[in-house]
Amino acid sequence: MADAFSSSSETVIQRVVDVTVRTNTPVEKLEELYQIKKTCDFICEHQFKKVALQFPDELLGDSVAVSEEIQKNSDATPFILGDTSYGSCCVDEVAAEHVGAECIVHYGSTCLSPSKRLPMMYVFEKRPVDVEKCASSFRELYPDTQSHIIILNDVNYSHAINDLLSLLSPEYSNLVASELVVEGEQCYSHGRIKIQTNDSCLSEQDNKQVIYEFGRQFSLKTGSSITDYSMFYVGQEGATLRNFMMTWNRCSFCSFDPVTMKGRIESISINRVLMKRYYAIERAKDANVVGILVGTLGVADYLAIIQQLKDTIRRAGKKSYMFAMGKLNVPKLANFLEIDIFVLIACPENSLLDSSEFYKPVVTPFEMEVACNKNREWSEEYVTDFRHLLPGGLNHVPLADQQEDGDEPDVSLITGALRSHNLLSSEPEQSSFSSSVVLRNQTMTVANTNSAASFLAGRSWRGLEQKLGETPVVKAVEGRRGIAIAYEEEGTSSR
Repeated sequence: MADAFSSSSETVIQRVVDVTVRTNTPVEKLEELYQIKKTCDFICEHQFKKVALQFPDELLGDSVAVSEEIQKNSDATPFILGDTSYGSCCVDEVAAEHVGAECIVHYGSTCLSPSKRLPMMYVFEKRPVDVEKCASSFRELYPDTQSHIIILNDVNYSHAINDLLSLLSPEYSNLVASELVVEGEQCYSHGRIKIQTNDSCLSEQDNKQVIYEFGRQFSLKTGSSITDYSMFYVGQEGATLRNFMMTWNRCSFCSFDPVTMKGRIESISINRVLMKRYYAIERAKDANVVGILVGTLGVADYLAIIQQLKDTIRRAGKKSYMFAMGKLNVPKLANFLEIDIFVLIACPENSLLDSSEFYKPVVTPFEMEVACNKNREWSEEYVTDFRHLLPGGLNHVPLADQQEDGDEPDVSLITGALRSHNLLSSEPEQSSFSSSVVLRNQTMTVANTNSAASFLAGRSWRGLEQKLGETPVVKAVEGRRGIAIAYEEEGTSSR
């Protein structure tokens, strides 16, 4: 430690930090991994002149080479989208519109959430997987060949699923493989992914029950439900698997990791996870001020769910404020101490944020509705796709009638105190009423609500003050040189 404190500013600035960098893909393999020819065919077929190429952080090393190849083989001008505004799994339509792009080519992992602004094409990585070892692990995990099993996979391993089926289907007669399906007429693909124009997530087709969820589609036998099946996931542990397990939490899960080439029974206790989420719902019920975090500008219907949340929160007697701050982290949210709880609007994979390190909990739109809408009850059902909560969605539940509700208070399971709903039931939606005393109902005349403005007024420090005309004008002088631990005029520290 003594050397660190005695280092000069020049030594610190010139110090080299070792960073592991992924090796760039050789030029001769770019076509195989990034489907250069198919991408150029897609661009030329629709006569696009400006194309946005969206890369995740781990693939940025190949972005320049891919861009140059596309420029050579098409008439379009490519633009590289690097650091996405939110999660890299979602299509960043806002960044593409900044450069006037006419379409987007999305590379790498994706949540397959539907977008509606620009035409787009998905290009997945062809990550290697040992199909023989995957099939061997499958047989060990499911010794009963009559088991009903659904195979799910990360999008980057979709190229190997047909080979896996050819090995297992002769032995397992009740095996079902999911297909990748994307909604929207403006999404294009070349073979490994289907286009879905019907928004229905559950339908009947050829006497089979067809389920469509999270860009995956699979058919169940007539008369059976998804709880009759087990799930086998091909891919690494992460947000995709976690999202599947939370949504289909009554199904048993097993997985095969193509990197470690090991299969395992997913032993995560879903009940414990759900109870932790229920604790966050109780915190949401106790909250007076709610921060709505906009975690996506590309997923379809995000504006509709924002408006629905505002109405739901207002009718529950709470104040809401909206924040758009890009990628979330602890220091960003710590700036808003007046907010009691945050609700994150994002794609299904990014909405399940682990908020254990945050100062205030971060919940999903579904959890906020459970906290604010008395008609929606907590059960084993869990919804991560906010579009299902909108009118016409599979999980939409209308708000409770305020007149029939009666504003019956309940007891907080966290503080033990009484809490009441509908404190703002008489307040107009766009009210300019600034007093903290509002009409509650006929039996309890008034109630106090703590808004963010009143919280700010009570702070001892409110930020920098302008003090116009009070600060004396002085002549500028030369400042110190170097870094804080060793300015040049101070010499070397002996610590």
